[in-house]
Amino acid sequence: MSIFGGRLGVDIGGTFTDVVLEQEGQRFSTKVLTTYAAPEDAIVEGMHRVCSKAGIAASTIGQIIHGTTLATNALIERRGAKTALITTEGFRDVIEMRTESRFEQYDLNLTLPEPLLPRNRRYTVKERMDARGQVLVPLERTEVEALAEELREAGYDSVAVGLLHSYVNDAHERMIHDVLAERLPGVMISLSSEVSPQMREYERFNTTIANAFIKPLMKSYLVRLKGRLADEGASCPIFLMHSGGGIISLESASEFPVRLVESGPAGGAVFAADIAARHGLKKVLSFDMGGTTAKICLIKNYTPKTARVFEVARTYRFKKGSGMPISIPVIDMVEIGAGGGSLAHVDSMNQIRVGPESAGSEPGPACYGRGGKRPAVTDADVILGKIDPQNFAGGTIPLFSDESASALEAEIGGRLGMDALESAWGVAEVVDENMANAARVHAVENGEDLSDYTMIAFGGAAPLHAGRLCEKLGISRCLVPPGAGVGSAIGFLRAPFSFEANRTLFMRLARFDTQRVTRLFDEMEEEATRVVRSCGWEGEILTEYKIYMRYAGQGWEIPVTLTPEEARAADPTVILQRFEREYVNLFGRTVKGLEAEITVWSVNAHTPPTPVTAVEALSGTRAASSQAARRIFDAGLGRQVEADAYDRADLPAGSALRGPAVVTEEETTIVLPSSRVAVTLNDGCIDIRLEEQSPAPHKADRKEVAHV
Repeated sequence: MSIFGGRLGVDIGGTFTDVVLEQEGQRFSTKVLTTYAAPEDAIVEGMHRVCSKAGIAASTIGQIIHGTTLATNALIERRGAKTALITTEGFRDVIEMRTESRFEQYDLNLTLPEPLLPRNRRYTVKERMDARGQVLVPLERTEVEALAEELREAGYDSVAVGLLHSYVNDAHERMIHDVLAERLPGVMISLSSEVSPQMREYERFNTTIANAFIKPLMKSYLVRLKGRLADEGASCPIFLMHSGGGIISLESASEFPVRLVESGPAGGAVFAADIAARHGLKKVLSFDMGGTTAKICLIKNYTPKTARVFEVARTYRFKKGSGMPISIPVIDMVEIGAGGGSLAHVDSMNQIRVGPESAGSEPGPACYGRGGKRPAVTDADVILGKIDPQNFAGGTIPLFSDESASALEAEIGGRLGMDALESAWGVAEVVDENMANAARVHAVENGEDLSDYTMIAFGGAAPLHAGRLCEKLGISRCLVPPGAGVGSAIGFLRAPFSFEANRTLFMRLARFDTQRVTRLFDEMEEEATRVVRSCGWEGEILTEYKIYMRYAGQGWEIPVTLTPEEARAADPTVILQRFEREYVNLFGRTVKGLEAEITVWSVNAHTPPTPVTAVEALSGTRAASSQAARRIFDAGLGRQVEADAYDRADLPAGSALRGPAVVTEEETTIVLPSSRVAVTLNDGCIDIRLEEQSPAPHKADRKEVAHV
């Protein structure tokens, strides 16, 4: 694939749309408020801004890579197409019955989330496959034709088809597809055997419904975006970031938009993994905090942890089990409603709560002066001195600190008897503790000790909160890379073309069928490779193999990675050894006397990674010179302090800083607490570390303000 001109990365977030242009080794970036009614408007504005900075025309852009929250937001807001489900008779209520688990055991008033489709939009057909794919009840074509007429009269835009055990034998789903395509030519169709060919009907049906629900919306948007960009001169190929951390073609994204649900956060994890590789960091905690949410991901050996099921639109304090399960390959991360736009309030127990509701970009936090009256995290950061109201987003967005103070006093201080500063402190501490607790839980669930990890902080709000988060988590080192404010968009430009194919084939190792396994791997490799080739890639394609295993009688599986040689040999003895090793890593021991079994198989095809150059060590450091000071609130000390203020562009490699300090740049601000010191590395990263000695005393001319 030849790429001429520059490469453009575009990330649509809940508050900002980030645009990054890489041109001849240089990078140009900007942040534009997201335009909800027509998201392409913000993209076009951002594209012209960075092209102007680079001094090029939009027509010279050779490739655009796009990630978006539109799919996620459509599911959260339940703003999608009029969709029907066709399923096996007797299984109409699977998506409403869920798994019968309670995500909050002791809440007597627990309310389960409503299914994406009400019961009157769920239809059944008489058919049945067994778990081996044998036909028990054949499907009659006349029944499907009659159902097609019923769907036509109801005026559906999209249809999801999920039949029992269709992941083993898709013949009946194919028949339904053919009839609907013939009788309802304008209706979009999603088959579970294509969208998510895996066991567990609740997750599979829900994933297929989600795909059908957002397919017309996303297809319309992507077609509209391609045309709009072409009208603006950018007629180059457009690719989409998918939730697994790779890039797919616009056409594949239009057919399987559910794979775009976590595309923005996935780009951030790829960005952090690239930084980790350049610095030789094998244990990294990726911390991405934007305007709406915060995302935390564990990265080991320069590779983000992945999963095959995740939840979107959690409704109960972001508890696991309270959202919609989506069964697709995804980078495994925890996501909470803690962003710059997350709104704060006082609950019935007089406790400060933050999120998950967000002010977004319309109207935005109170300080935006766009009509927002409720305080957001950004308002707290303004009052605490973390954000300079006159220099926000490079001075392109003026902020009004008096509006922040009024909102905090009205919503928080008025209820709790506090002034604006103390209210802001409370909001900041709550949101930081929410994020810290989410990181602790995520680490425990994965058997990791965060004290061994280095944090990489990016996103517009993360550098503001990373120092305090490190204090809470006991993490001694944090890197804030250049371009941190638009990290996810940069990550899009680092991602490979990739596609992961999954299949369910239940098999116990005692009855291992080597020929069948080899044939299955070959089929999945061909499928995944075909999708990567559809992006125009003509070079080498690499493959990764993974299986999901458990002991007989267990309810869930763990991933086991195989080398290409092990996958081709398909030796059950070697597979058992791999499984036991992974099981011991997670749980400390194996289970004697139980048989091991495999449920899901996957092959990920991807383009070779771009070689990274290790960052050279510093030859020496020297104290940075500050020309200004700013009063900030240091939560670790519980009081305001005078902090040195620096412009990141004025800090050459080797510049040493001591907290408290603030480092400003166009897209974000780094807040250095009193407990930390920092140095600028050769690649522009700011390396923040724990001060070995007490942070006091500081410079003689630095004055501390009385305790709040």
